[in-house]
Amino acid sequence: MNLKKEIPNVTTDLRSDIIELPDVIQNASGIRIFGKVIRSIVYSMDVAVIANCDADAVLAVYPWTPNTKILQAVSTAANIPVLAGIGGGLTRGLRSATVGFFAEEAGAAAVVLNGPTNIDTIKEVRRVVDIPIIYTVTNKQEDLVERIDAGVKVFNVAGGKDTAKLVSWIRGLPDIGNKIPIIASGGKTKEQISETIKNGANAISYTAYGLTEKLFQEKMAKYRKDN
Repeated sequence: MNLKKEIPNVTTDLRSDIIELPDVIQNASGIRIFGKVIRSIVYSMDVAVIANCDADAVLAVYPWTPNTKILQAVSTAANIPVLAGIGGGLTRGLRSATVGFFAEEAGAAAVVLNGPTNIDTIKEVRRVVDIPIIYTVTNKQEDLVERIDAGVKVFNVAGGKDTAKLVSWIRGLPDIGNKIPIIASGGKTKEQISETIKNGANAISYTAYGLTEKLFQEKMAKYRKDN
């Protein structure tokens, strides 16, 4: 007998409106970090979203130089693992390593370095943190094997509309193949997410921009109708 397993849903009236990431993400294999399997990752710096979503982890990366107070706020709000951005690009070297050390002390599950990050910065971060280093890949220009040798444990692929192709390219590299876990941005549709998973992504990051406003508008529309 083939019985479909259904997951019972337990909630309360005040906590029922959580932000749900697309179900298709659950088709990914996942990445096990310190015993916890991570498939869905919310990409947001909105602490309200972080505290009220069903994601397995949060990708806390933003376009300003890393700030320990911001990281502390995210860590306080999150009840899921935090993948904390610590620089890359303009923020590098000792500064990235220092923020990385703070991130680990604050309970982050991993640190994220954006490309392009030089090899010296990766090695400096590796010397001071014990949690995994995630490296963001945006194109085919960088030597990824060299970055693995420097201490990178996971790739985070963010290639815009070409993300799925970039994941496929990494999986096809003879010295990498399936040896390293890949997180990838999934896009806006189920079809885009499915293609990215099919091409080799183990986990999917989903952008939460606008989700708070959308939920708030829906609630306000209901309140106006009820009144």
